Amino acid sequence: MLVSNLEFLPGRTVERHLGLVQGSSVRSKHVGRDIAASLKNFFGGELRGYTELLSDSREEATERMLKQAESMGANAVLNVRYSTSSIAAGAAEIFVYGTAVELQVE
Repeated sequence: MLVSNLEFLPGRTVERHLGLVQGSSVRSKHVGRDIAASLKNFFGGELRGYTELLSDSREEATERMLKQAESMGANAVLNVRYSTSSIAAGAAEIFVYGTAVELQVE
């Protein structure tokens, strides 16, 4: 499955537009990561626990979007966008969406 944030791919033709596909994942942080983040806030540096949490969540949301696209018969998802929102204290959602298409086979 080809995934791109471009609206059109140079040299490829969209044969069929199949519609919007999306995926999301909501994750909460846990005490262990909060403690590590508190120490990092004091000394500075990357909050790796949170980075991993969001990376895992982004991957899961993307997989869900691709699964939906595959079920529609798509061979590509174009114009892919991500967004993040806070759902509750300590929980965030990663949302991904794009346009499922069937690209002409060359």
